[in-house]
Amino acid sequence: MADPDVTQAVAENRIFVFDTTLRDGEQSPGATLTADEKLEIADALVGLGVDIIEAGFPAASPGDFEAVRSIARRARGVTVAGLARCHASDIERTAQAVHGAEAPRIHTFIATSDIHMRHKLRVSRSELLGRVEAMVRLAKGFTSDVEFSAEDATRSDWDFLVQVFTAAIEAGATTLNVPDTVGYTTPNEYAALMDHLRAQVPGIEDVIISVHCHDDLGMATANTLAAVAAGARQVEVTINGIGERAGNTALEEVVMALATRAGEFGTGQTRIRTERLVPASRLVSTLTGVPVQPNKAIVGANAFAHEAGIHQDGVLKERTTYEIMNPTDVGWEGTKLVLGKHSGRAGFRNTLQEAGLRLDEDQLNEAYERFLVLADRKKTVTAADLIALVSDQISTEDATLHLLRWNASIGSGGAATASAVVS
Repeated sequence: MADPDVTQAVAENRIFVFDTTLRDGEQSPGATLTADEKLEIADALVGLGVDIIEAGFPAASPGDFEAVRSIARRARGVTVAGLARCHASDIERTAQAVHGAEAPRIHTFIATSDIHMRHKLRVSRSELLGRVEAMVRLAKGFTSDVEFSAEDATRSDWDFLVQVFTAAIEAGATTLNVPDTVGYTTPNEYAALMDHLRAQVPGIEDVIISVHCHDDLGMATANTLAAVAAGARQVEVTINGIGERAGNTALEEVVMALATRAGEFGTGQTRIRTERLVPASRLVSTLTGVPVQPNKAIVGANAFAHEAGIHQDGVLKERTTYEIMNPTDVGWEGTKLVLGKHSGRAGFRNTLQEAGLRLDEDQLNEAYERFLVLADRKKTVTAADLIALVSDQISTEDATLHLLRWNASIGSGGAATASAVVS
């Protein structure tokens, strides 16, 4: 598989999907995965159609190294990346881990904001520029595909960021990532930063611009889409949006926004097999132990569920009255009508029919009134509730059981037995 490049992106009208569920997603508190679980998710990501799998942080632990190496050797048809700090030992370790990949990538990063340089790294701007140049060049000696990330880019000085990215390109970086590490930026601001970099960084037209957002202010997806509209060609995302703190940009949200609002963010599209989104979501949730909130866009249990009577009546007549996507396109079986106190007769009748219960109009009206009384006492009315609710209205025979005879025996140390005859 050829390394993703800007020529390919433009020629194929591509948006590359860089999935970091196995690296940044696993950094979600409590979401630690075993090596076998990582392999299972990697297989699902290949099936989903992602372009790049960031398999882990090889220098972080022996377990992460082995997981990245296993995925690199197994996954085909995708680029496999490993994360490395701008340290020679990290880069060498990552190179070893991704060596067996069909298309290996080293993803190296360093923080570029003043707050990080002053308090965490304790380096000057000139020292940092020298490290970026040296470490990207080192990585380039191991693989042709090198991604450089300027951690905390959105809180960095824009002119200094131009210098950093210029140094990275001159050293051989093929992808430049502009992370909103702490979820601080806004869509307009992020798009303006993209415009600034595209105008000021020499040679940027020959590399892929990537974006990586966090959801601390709830704008990860909006920021990512704004950057795509401004020319970014790689999106860094996770399944279900899992990740540090408030999480990362959700893969399913970006993919379906691009598909549903085609042309709104440029004309680029991904190659994601969208009908596999829900199965991938469920797998990641199960293996990480991180539940999917019911009202989560695209993959939440309520994403295509309707309780309100007006909405139920609408979707029964024409699904698109209240649904902008087809649930089967993302892996759901279909629209779900949920019975509750807001449900109307149309939804009530449809649910009865799906349960095989047929009532005439008078029976339906009486059952509906009884249903409303029940719905006021329960959050959700189940199929079993409905059967119990209307059973006396659809029964034509006495359902009483009559005991004809019975027998019971018990002995010392033996098993007790009983029998009965009923009619």
